[in-house]
Amino acid sequence: MIKRIYLTGFMTSGKSTLGKILANVLGWNFYDLDFEIEKDEEIKIAEIFKTKGEKYFRKAESIKLKKLSEKDFSIISLGGGTLVNDDNLKTILKTGKLVYLKVPPEIIYRRIKNKIDRPLFRDFVLEGNSKETFIKKIEDMLKERNKYYCQADLIFKIDNSPVGITVDKLAKSIKKLLYEKN
Repeated sequence: MIKRIYLTGFMTSGKSTLGKILANVLGWNFYDLDFEIEKDEEIKIAEIFKTKGEKYFRKAESIKLKKLSEKDFSIISLGGGTLVNDDNLKTILKTGKLVYLKVPPEIIYRRIKNKIDRPLFRDFVLEGNSKETFIKKIEDMLKERNKYYCQADLIFKIDNSPVGITVDKLAKSIKKLLYEKN
Protein backbone atom coordinates (compact mmCIF):
# COMPACT_ATOMS: atom_id res chain seq x y z
CA MET A 1 0.00 0.00 0.00
CA ILE A 2 1.22 3.48 -0.88
CA LYS A 3 1.74 5.60 2.21
CA ARG A 4 3.55 8.64 0.80
CA ILE A 5 2.97 11.04 -2.07
CA TYR A 6 5.84 13.35 -2.98
CA LEU A 7 5.02 16.53 -4.88
CA THR A 8 7.73 17.89 -7.13
CA GLY A 9 7.92 20.67 -9.64
CA PHE A 10 9.58 23.99 -10.30
CA MET A 11 9.43 26.73 -7.69
CA THR A 12 5.95 28.30 -7.48
CA SER A 13 4.35 25.25 -9.11
CA GLY A 14 1.91 24.96 -6.19
CA LYS A 15 3.50 22.08 -4.27
CA SER A 16 2.88 23.66 -0.85
CA THR A 17 -0.47 25.28 -1.59
CA LEU A 18 -1.96 22.26 -3.34
CA GLY A 19 -0.23 19.82 -1.01
CA LYS A 20 -1.90 21.21 2.12
CA ILE A 21 -5.36 21.05 0.59
CA LEU A 22 -4.74 17.64 -0.95
CA ALA A 23 -3.60 16.22 2.40
CA ASN A 24 -6.80 17.52 3.95
CA VAL A 25 -8.91 15.94 1.19
CA LEU A 26 -7.17 12.56 1.65
CA GLY A 27 -7.08 12.79 5.45
CA TRP A 28 -3.29 12.52 5.38
CA ASN A 29 -0.51 14.58 6.99
CA PHE A 30 1.27 17.32 5.10
CA TYR A 31 4.95 18.19 5.25
CA ASP A 32 6.74 20.93 3.34
CA LEU A 33 10.39 19.88 3.09
CA ASP A 34 11.68 23.47 2.93
CA PHE A 35 9.55 24.54 5.91
CA GLU A 36 10.75 21.54 7.93
CA ILE A 37 14.36 22.51 7.20
CA GLU A 38 13.63 26.10 8.23
CA LYS A 39 12.18 24.82 11.53
CA ASP A 40 15.28 22.71 12.18
CA GLU A 41 17.73 25.46 11.22
CA GLU A 42 15.64 28.27 12.73
CA ILE A 43 16.25 30.49 9.67
CA LYS A 44 14.69 30.90 6.22
CA ILE A 45 15.96 28.94 3.20
CA ALA A 46 17.20 32.14 1.54
CA GLU A 47 19.29 32.87 4.64
CA ILE A 48 20.69 29.32 4.68
CA PHE A 49 21.81 29.75 1.06
CA LYS A 50 23.31 33.15 1.86
CA THR A 51 25.13 32.26 5.09
CA LYS A 52 25.87 28.54 4.81
CA GLY A 53 25.72 27.92 1.06
CA GLU A 54 23.81 25.65 -1.27
CA LYS A 55 25.97 22.61 -0.48
CA TYR A 56 25.06 22.85 3.23
CA PHE A 57 21.39 23.29 2.34
CA ARG A 58 21.38 20.24 0.03
CA LYS A 59 22.88 18.08 2.79
CA ALA A 60 20.26 19.28 5.30
CA GLU A 61 17.60 18.64 2.67
CA SER A 62 18.71 15.02 2.19
CA ILE A 63 18.77 14.35 5.93
CA LYS A 64 15.28 15.79 6.44
CA LEU A 65 13.92 13.94 3.40
CA LYS A 66 15.08 10.60 4.84
CA LYS A 67 13.24 11.37 8.10
CA LEU A 68 10.06 12.42 6.29
CA SER A 69 10.20 9.31 4.08
CA GLU A 70 9.39 7.29 7.21
CA LYS A 71 6.14 9.17 7.91
CA ASP A 72 3.08 7.17 6.84
CA PHE A 73 0.07 8.63 5.06
CA SER A 74 1.86 11.82 4.15
CA ILE A 75 1.92 14.31 1.33
CA ILE A 76 5.45 15.71 1.14
CA SER A 77 6.15 18.86 -0.81
CA LEU A 78 9.71 18.78 -2.12
CA GLY A 79 11.96 21.69 -2.93
CA GLY A 80 12.34 22.54 -6.61
CA GLY A 81 15.82 20.98 -6.75
CA THR A 82 15.43 18.05 -4.34
CA LEU A 83 15.38 15.46 -7.13
CA VAL A 84 18.72 16.55 -8.57
CA ASN A 85 20.42 14.48 -5.84
CA ASP A 86 20.38 10.82 -6.95
CA ASP A 87 20.11 9.54 -3.37
CA ASN A 88 17.07 11.74 -2.78
CA LEU A 89 15.45 10.45 -5.96
CA LYS A 90 16.09 6.83 -4.95
CA THR A 91 14.60 7.44 -1.49
CA ILE A 92 11.49 9.00 -3.01
CA LEU A 93 10.92 6.31 -5.65
CA LYS A 94 11.48 3.54 -3.09
CA THR A 95 9.18 4.92 -0.37
CA GLY A 96 6.23 6.46 -2.21
CA LYS A 97 4.79 7.83 -5.42
CA LEU A 98 6.18 10.92 -7.10
CA VAL A 99 3.81 13.49 -8.62
CA TYR A 100 5.22 16.19 -10.91
CA LEU A 101 3.23 19.42 -10.98
CA LYS A 102 4.10 20.60 -14.47
CA VAL A 103 3.62 24.34 -14.96
CA PRO A 104 4.25 26.24 -18.22
CA PRO A 105 7.17 28.73 -18.04
CA GLU A 106 4.82 31.67 -18.69
CA ILE A 107 2.80 30.89 -15.54
CA ILE A 108 5.99 30.36 -13.51
CA TYR A 109 7.22 33.76 -14.72
CA ARG A 110 4.01 35.48 -13.58
CA ARG A 111 4.29 33.85 -10.16
CA ILE A 112 7.98 34.55 -9.58
CA LYS A 113 8.77 37.79 -11.43
CA ASN A 114 8.61 39.96 -8.28
CA LYS A 115 9.73 37.49 -5.61
CA ILE A 116 13.08 38.06 -3.95
CA ASP A 117 12.70 35.21 -1.44
CA ARG A 118 13.78 32.59 -4.00
CA PRO A 119 17.58 32.18 -3.72
CA LEU A 120 18.08 31.00 -7.30
CA PHE A 121 16.15 33.97 -8.72
CA ARG A 122 16.76 36.73 -6.16
CA ASP A 123 19.51 38.52 -8.09
CA PHE A 124 17.69 37.92 -11.36
CA VAL A 125 14.62 39.74 -10.01
CA LEU A 126 16.67 42.57 -8.50
CA GLU A 127 18.57 43.12 -11.76
CA GLY A 128 15.28 43.82 -13.55
CA ASN A 129 15.74 41.33 -16.38
CA SER A 130 13.28 41.39 -19.28
CA LYS A 131 10.35 38.99 -19.47
CA GLU A 132 12.02 37.15 -22.36
CA THR A 133 15.31 36.74 -20.47
CA PHE A 134 13.43 35.61 -17.37
CA ILE A 135 11.41 33.01 -19.27
CA LYS A 136 14.57 31.77 -21.02
CA LYS A 137 16.23 31.19 -17.61
CA ILE A 138 13.14 29.30 -16.42
CA GLU A 139 13.09 27.19 -19.59
CA ASP A 140 16.81 26.40 -19.22
CA MET A 141 16.34 25.31 -15.61
CA LEU A 142 13.29 23.23 -16.53
CA LYS A 143 15.27 21.57 -19.31
CA GLU A 144 18.06 20.68 -16.83
CA ARG A 145 15.60 19.24 -14.32
CA ASN A 146 13.28 17.54 -16.81
CA LYS A 147 15.14 14.20 -16.65
CA TYR A 148 14.35 14.10 -12.93
CA TYR A 149 10.81 15.42 -13.09
CA CYS A 150 9.87 12.96 -15.83
CA GLN A 151 10.61 9.99 -13.54
CA ALA A 152 7.40 10.84 -11.72
CA ASP A 153 4.65 8.26 -11.41
CA LEU A 154 2.16 10.96 -12.37
CA ILE A 155 2.70 14.11 -14.41
CA PHE A 156 -0.08 16.57 -13.60
CA LYS A 157 -0.37 19.64 -15.80
CA ILE A 158 -1.17 22.90 -14.03
CA ASP A 159 -3.02 25.62 -15.90
CA ASN A 160 -4.80 28.83 -14.94
CA SER A 161 -7.75 27.02 -13.32
CA PRO A 162 -8.82 28.16 -9.85
CA VAL A 163 -7.13 26.31 -6.96
CA GLY A 164 -10.31 24.42 -6.03
CA ILE A 165 -10.74 22.96 -9.50
CA THR A 166 -7.03 22.10 -9.70
CA VAL A 167 -7.10 20.31 -6.32
CA ASP A 168 -10.23 18.39 -7.31
CA LYS A 169 -8.60 17.13 -10.53
CA LEU A 170 -5.32 16.39 -8.73
CA ALA A 171 -7.07 14.48 -5.94
CA LYS A 172 -8.90 12.32 -8.50
CA SER A 173 -5.62 11.58 -10.31
CA ILE A 174 -3.84 10.72 -7.07
CA LYS A 175 -6.68 8.46 -5.88
CA LYS A 176 -6.32 6.50 -9.15
CA LEU A 177 -2.57 6.28 -8.50
CA LEU A 178 -3.13 5.09 -4.92
CA TYR A 179 -5.53 2.35 -5.86
CA GLU A 180 -3.97 1.01 -9.04
CA LYS A 181 -2.34 -2.40 -8.89
CA ASN A 182 1.43 -2.23 -8.25
